[in-house]
Amino acid sequence: MTQAARPVQRVAVIGAGYFSQFHLHGWQNLPGIEIVAVCDADEQKAAQSALQFGAARSMSSPEKMFASVDIDLLDIVTPPGSHESLIRQAVTRGIPTICQKPFATCFAQALAMTELAEQAKIPLIVHENFRFMPWYREMRRLIDMGMLGKLHGISFRLRPGDGQGVDAYLGRQPYFQKLPRFLVAETVVHFIDTFRYLCGEVKSVYAHLRRINPVIAGEDAGFIHFEFATGATGSLDGNRLNDHVADNPRRTMGEMWLEGEHGILRLDGNAKLYFKPHLGTEKALDYDSGCETQFGGSACQRLQQHVVNSLSSGFPAENTARDYLRNLRIQEAVYASHAQGCRIEIDRFTPPEIPTNPVLATVS
Repeated sequence: MTQAARPVQRVAVIGAGYFSQFHLHGWQNLPGIEIVAVCDADEQKAAQSALQFGAARSMSSPEKMFASVDIDLLDIVTPPGSHESLIRQAVTRGIPTICQKPFATCFAQALAMTELAEQAKIPLIVHENFRFMPWYREMRRLIDMGMLGKLHGISFRLRPGDGQGVDAYLGRQPYFQKLPRFLVAETVVHFIDTFRYLCGEVKSVYAHLRRINPVIAGEDAGFIHFEFATGATGSLDGNRLNDHVADNPRRTMGEMWLEGEHGILRLDGNAKLYFKPHLGTEKALDYDSGCETQFGGSACQRLQQHVVNSLSSGFPAENTARDYLRNLRIQEAVYASHAQGCRIEIDRFTPPEIPTNPVLATVS
């Protein structure tokens, strides 16, 4: 279903924290896009980012920015507690918006923001960029061309290796240490979306979560079993303490195996893809794995280009707020499965209005 075309030239970015550099780099490199403003409560950070990435203006007040800058598309790169207010201000002004994840502070708030945008007929898209990493786009292409045949299963070993010791995350994203819900809500939600992108809809989950590093407030390890509507199964075995064989353990954050009736597609830690036909010899596949120095092979820029193309053409985008609610429902089901010690069917599950934090035993 097409929508009214909305050509995009003028982009404003709210948020100048650690991850905003990848957003701003993407916008800076998209042809035809002007960054008209960078806004952050820290005026110095906003000014530095504007200077570095060629933005026309820097501001410390979203209200002043909305009142004084002509914006075609807003990119929100701020903590989730600020999202509702910023989205409401953008929607009431008719500005299409991309919102960073975590999308909201709870499922109920995410649903309310989705409905607000839908009622106003303003595009609202969640910045879920993992599915735009070039290795997953290539895996999806190979699935669609029939290389694997009917899918049997998917598994991912999450091992970014950045979570050991008392100084874990302090150099990059120190707030990670204090999050009461960490591994699933901060990291695994990306792979929930990626699993759905590659294997289809999730039917049920079963999860067990742990805390290994005692300085972390939330879970930093866990095992999650997925059932898909197609009958395929999936597993995510994750911890943020160990690493894996890779030049940069954070490039892919781990290793994936995608299995089908015709063979196995494997992703290694250097973003190389291999295919082993059934009873045959594994061989490397040639594809463009993107920029090695940019997050996820320039996944942010690839998502941004997709959104600009969608708005300009009127064709629906991936990662709409409505679509993303399913990821959040599955995320809440993972926490519920851990709490209850049982398998949770997604379509029979109602996310709690107030999310609860997992009860964890620290590994001694």
